[in-house]
Amino acid sequence: MNVRPSISPAARAPVPVSASVASAAPERLPLVAHLLLVDAARVEARLDELRPAGAHHAVPNAWQVALGVARMWHRVIFRSGTIGTSARHPVRRTWRARLLVFRPLRFPFLLAERAIAPLDFSGLLSRRERIVRHLLGAHHDARQFAYDLELLATLDRPALEEVLAVVRALLAEESSRARWLRDLVVFERYHEELEAAVLRALEGDYGLTEEERVDPDIAFGAYLAWCARQPATPHATRALWREGRFTIAEGAC
Repeated sequence: MNVRPSISPAARAPVPVSASVASAAPERLPLVAHLLLVDAARVEARLDELRPAGAHHAVPNAWQVALGVARMWHRVIFRSGTIGTSARHPVRRTWRARLLVFRPLRFPFLLAERAIAPLDFSGLLSRRERIVRHLLGAHHDARQFAYDLELLATLDRPALEEVLAVVRALLAEESSRARWLRDLVVFERYHEELEAAVLRALEGDYGLTEEERVDPDIAFGAYLAWCARQPATPHATRALWREGRFTIAEGAC
């Protein structure tokens, strides 16, 4: 997900959910969770891959990830100004980039390039090729690369080398394809900064501040941790919501 790195309110850790909530018996996922996750079985399989890997201390269940996706939908609707924009670099001086700065115009081209998967907000459904295309063609401002690079490093580390090779080739050539991808990301110095971010990621460094490391908008590990702090079942979620202790934007509090 490409988001300007302003620290979201959700980065603040909520009051831990009670033990009774965390240990509640499993419930069948409701229809809304299947709609949010698109392919709940595949999300659960990806989560199963994360647990033995041990790269993240907290791995949520599918319901908790669905709550995280709901939070991302809230962000798209109410914080859309943080997506696909840049406060750091100017728009490229080409007619295509100047047109594509308007995000509704950019959207169909991102779809055609398979640079975005509009319904896979968590990234857990996306395969290696889609994430690589996303990094190359969908604008990420500043440290926004971290989420996707951390996702690749966790589930498919050799893909980082692929991203590095592809972005270096793109920077070295002046083909029509290379010029198109530079225009598609709209803003100057995007691929140069991606190259630097991948080099850091290969060393296990995502260039994040302490605040950014716990922001679920920016870091994949922080997103997993946010989800894992949420109520573990639909029943527990409804209970906290009725008590005024749960919102889509903030989660459990």
